[in-house]
Amino acid sequence: MSKLLVEYMPFKPIGSLNESNGERFGIPGGMVVQGVLQRAGAKNQNGRVYPKNILMRECQRYQREYIAQNRALGELDHPESSVVNLNNVSHNVLKIWWDGDDLKGAVQILDTPSGNILKSLFKAGITLGISSRGLGSVKELRNEGVVEVQDDFELICWDFVSNPSTHGAFMSPKGLNESVTKTTNKYGKVNEIITSILCEDGKCRI
Repeated sequence: MSKLLVEYMPFKPIGSLNESNGERFGIPGGMVVQGVLQRAGAKNQNGRVYPKNILMRECQRYQREYIAQNRALGELDHPESSVVNLNNVSHNVLKIWWDGDDLKGAVQILDTPSGNILKSLFKAGITLGISSRGLGSVKELRNEGVVEVQDDFELICWDFVSNPSTHGAFMSPKGLNESVTKTTNKYGKVNEIITSILCEDGKCRI
């Protein structure tokens, strides 16, 4: 029986985080981040393994049906839904490619309310995760605590999240080596940043 499958990966942006790095993708003045979106054949922190052939098939479909049509949208934080909510859209996937077992991608951060929050978090050096959302079933393997995603898996999107469950799924600026203490302290700034965006000019839009 198919169910909603949510996976997390640390996504570490390659290059600078500014509002002009989108020019190479034909997006003048836009912010684009690149990094690992998902990893095939490796046990994640949810105890799931995604076979590479299944991920490759779904990425090919996602490329045709979403990226090629400029509608590969994702949200800020995971909803408990298999539908992408346009009210919470924060980014658009521009390109995906394989590097060994790592699926990498280029992601445009949009000028939406959620996208602006995402930009501010990046600029503040907050370590974020990227997480896939899909529908499918799993099968328990002989190895204790490991389940394998089955052939009925359907990729829905990738979302940005604060709490990753897959090793390496955080997204942080290249060259920014934060200690565990510093990373923890940075999370204390999240509410302050979000509040400042939602309450511009003293008018809260919460």
